Amino acid sequence: MPHSVSLINTIAAGLGLALVLGFLALRLRLPALVGYLLAGVIIGPFTPGFVADAGIAAQLAEIGVMLLMFGVGLHFSLDDLLAVRKIALPGALAQIAVATLLGGALALWWGWSWGEALVFGLALSVASTVVLLRALESLGILDSFTGRIAVGWLVVEDLAMVLVLVLMPPLAGALGGQAGDSANADPLWQTLGVTLLQVGGFVALMLVVGRRAFPWILWQVTRTGSRELFTLCVIAAAVSIAFASAALFGVSFALGAFFAGMVMRESEFSHRAAQESLPLRDAFAVLFFVSVGMLFDPSVLVDRPLQVLAVVGVIVLGKSLAACALVLAFRYPLGTALTVSASLAQIGEFSFILAGLGVSLGLLPVEGQSLILAGALISIATNPLWFSLVAPIEKWLHGRFPAARSLESHDHPLAELPTTTEARYLSRQVVLVGYGRVGRRIASELEAHDIPYVVAEQNRELVEKLREAGVAAVWGDAGDPAVLIQAHIARARVLVVAIPDAMNVRQMMETARTLNPAIETVIRSHNEEEAGLLTREMAATVFLGEQELAQAMARDVVRRAAAAA
Repeated sequence: MPHSVSLINTIAAGLGLALVLGFLALRLRLPALVGYLLAGVIIGPFTPGFVADAGIAAQLAEIGVMLLMFGVGLHFSLDDLLAVRKIALPGALAQIAVATLLGGALALWWGWSWGEALVFGLALSVASTVVLLRALESLGILDSFTGRIAVGWLVVEDLAMVLVLVLMPPLAGALGGQAGDSANADPLWQTLGVTLLQVGGFVALMLVVGRRAFPWILWQVTRTGSRELFTLCVIAAAVSIAFASAALFGVSFALGAFFAGMVMRESEFSHRAAQESLPLRDAFAVLFFVSVGMLFDPSVLVDRPLQVLAVVGVIVLGKSLAACALVLAFRYPLGTALTVSASLAQIGEFSFILAGLGVSLGLLPVEGQSLILAGALISIATNPLWFSLVAPIEKWLHGRFPAARSLESHDHPLAELPTTTEARYLSRQVVLVGYGRVGRRIASELEAHDIPYVVAEQNRELVEKLREAGVAAVWGDAGDPAVLIQAHIARARVLVVAIPDAMNVRQMMETARTLNPAIETVIRSHNEEEAGLLTREMAATVFLGEQELAQAMARDVVRRAAAAA
C-alpha cells in the first residue's frame, strides 16, 4: 500500500459523507447542498476527528468549477451574451460598486483601515458561479432569458474580479498593505494595460480560432467511433483550455472553461459533449461545496455572532436589493428582478481568492477572512430559500402595491402593439410566447403560411429588433395577464408557449382561457409528468422534445425499412 493516499482519502471521505448528509438533508426537506457543506465542516481542520487534505480538496473543487463552466458555455452562445449586455454590463458593475460600499462601510465602522475595508467590500460583492448555475439548473431556467441575464451578470463580475486580482499586488503599498513582488516592477497604467490586452487577446483567440478549431477536433475524434476518446476529448478540452487561459493570459480557470464551452458549442456534437461530461461535472461540483465547508471555522459564530449577521445581511439583503433596483431601473419585469436578486444573494470562489490574497498582502485581517467564509457558508446554504420565495414575493407585491406593476413599465411604448400593425393583429392571430430557437422556427412557418402572429418576449432588445423588422411584438413576462392582454389574447385563435422554462404556464393558460374560452393552447415541455398534467388538467396540446425526436426518427426508420423491403 502506498505511503501517501491523501487524494484517495479526500475523495472517499468527501463524497461518502456528502452522500449521507445530502440524503439526510433531502429527507428533512432541505437542499442537498446543505449536506455537502456540513460534510466539509466535519472533515475540515476546525472540527475533531478525521481531517482531509484541504489543498487537494480545493484543487478538486477547481476542476469542478472548470467542468461546470464548460457545460454552461456549451449551452450559452455569444449571441446570448450579447443579447443581455445592455443590462448585464452596467448592472454588474453598479452592483459591485454598491456592495463594495456597503461592505466597506461595515468594515470602517469596525475600525478597519481604508485598504482593508476596500478588499472586504470587494470580497462581498461577487457571487459564486457554481452556486448560481446549480440553482438555475435545478429550477430549469438556465436557458431562459432571466437565466441568461444572471449568467451574463456573473461573467461580467468574473472579468472585473480578474482585473482586481491583478491590480491588488501593485496597489497594496498605497492601500496600507505590504507591497507585492511586482509593485515596483511596472507602472500601474502599464499593469492595467497588459491585463486588458491579455484578457482581450484570450477572448479574441477563442472566438476567432477556437470557433473553427475545436468543432473540427471534436468531429475528427467522433469519426473514430470511440466513446471513451470522445469523452476524453471533451474533458481534456475543458481542463486544458482553462489551465492555458490562466497560465498564458491571466484569465481565471472558470472564465477560460466558459469560453471553451461557448466556442465548442459551434459543433453539432455540443449536446452530446454536454451529456458525456455531466456525471463528472456533478461529482466535482459536490467536491466544491465540500471544500467550502472545510474552510469554515464554526467558532466564529460564537466569537463574533453580530459581525457574522451583519456580513450575511450585506450579502443577502444589501447586494440583492441593489441588484433588484438596478434590474427594475432598466424596466424589466419584477419576476426577472427578483430572480436575479436571488441569484446574487451569495458569495463563493472569487471571494475566497480575494480574501486569501488580501491576507497575504496585509490588506485584510485574518478575522476578515473568517467572516467572509462564514458569510459564504450561510449565504450558500440559504440561497435555495430565496429562490423559493421569488414567486410568493412577486405575487404579494403585485397584490399589495399597485406601484410594483408600474415599475415594470407596461406603459412603455414597447408594451403596446405599433399602431401601424395593430389593426391586422386584432383578430384570429397566434400569440407566440418566446422567440428563441424554437420560437423563431415557429414564426417562420407562420409567415410562410401567411398566418398573423404576435410575439410576447422578455428580451427588450429583441422586441425592438422585431418591431424594426415589422413584426408585431410586446415586451414582458407572459405570466403577467397584462402582457397577454396587450398581445390581444382575447381575439387570438392559438396560444403557443415556446419557452423552455414555462414556470408560469398555468397562469398563462388560465389568463388565456378566462379572456378567450375557445382559444387553443400548444405548449413546449421537457418534463413528462408536467406534460401529462397539462394535457389532463388544462386540455393543452403538449410537445415533449425527446418524444417528438423519437417519433421523427422512428418514422424515418420505418420509411427506410419499408423502401428496402
